[in-house]
Amino acid sequence: MVIDGHQHFWDPARADYPWMDAAELAPIRRAFGPSDLAPLLRANGIDASILVQCRSSTGETEEFLRVAAATPFIAGVVGWIDLTDGAVDETLDRLRDSPGGDKLVGIRHQVHDEFDPDWLLRKDVQRGLAAVFERDLAYDLLVRTRELPAAIATAQAFPHARLVLDHAAKPPIADGFSREWADRLAALAECRNVWCKISGLATEATWDDWDSARLFPLVEHAARCFGEDRLIFGSDWPVCLLAGSYGEIKSALDKCLMKLGPQVRDKAFRANAQRAYRLPAA
Repeated sequence: MVIDGHQHFWDPARADYPWMDAAELAPIRRAFGPSDLAPLLRANGIDASILVQCRSSTGETEEFLRVAAATPFIAGVVGWIDLTDGAVDETLDRLRDSPGGDKLVGIRHQVHDEFDPDWLLRKDVQRGLAAVFERDLAYDLLVRTRELPAAIATAQAFPHARLVLDHAAKPPIADGFSREWADRLAALAECRNVWCKISGLATEATWDDWDSARLFPLVEHAARCFGEDRLIFGSDWPVCLLAGSYGEIKSALDKCLMKLGPQVRDKAFRANAQRAYRLPAA
């Protein structure tokens, strides 16, 4: 089973997405759903995907679980809950008992949008994370370089939990190679309970001036840090459309991973996502 480890659905006509207000995001400010993605997956040889939250809403999580229940290619949902809520346990249990609840594989929050770079280390957040991990769910880390120290401390605080770093912590590719990003990524990789998604890289580059060769040094560094067993391919569709088509993004990352070896590539497209999210074997 070939897996896209990171994709989204949304409809700005039905819900508010604060991060989508920027003028340059106008090309993707429209509805995207399963019927839009299905032909792209078929055309690119992808069998299944992980549907990831887009906004801070348990309602969206409930909707995504219902969509997953009705959409065979969605292997799992990474949803959102309020980790700071004292009723986080009840919320998680309700979601898992709701239609499609068996597809809930993880939780995510837009940590890089928080004012406090140590938001993950707040006591109420750590209590919420403990509830997530007690239910054997993964937690997706949506962080940049600034928040990586808190991500490292969180991974160390929960050594038996599963954490998945989204978009390789969004390296500032358009500005050149960042030593600070590289060093902090390496430090996070020392936590053996963290996987790294090779996703969202083209949109961190200059959107109309990138190719696989520009992305390869970042992918190579992530592979050197995390090894072949903890890299996960993700398209980040439809955000990726700002920089290229689904096929262009998939092809570029395929080339980068293949340069590291066919075994690295195959694991990133298959087994690693299955292990990180405890997906059933195909």
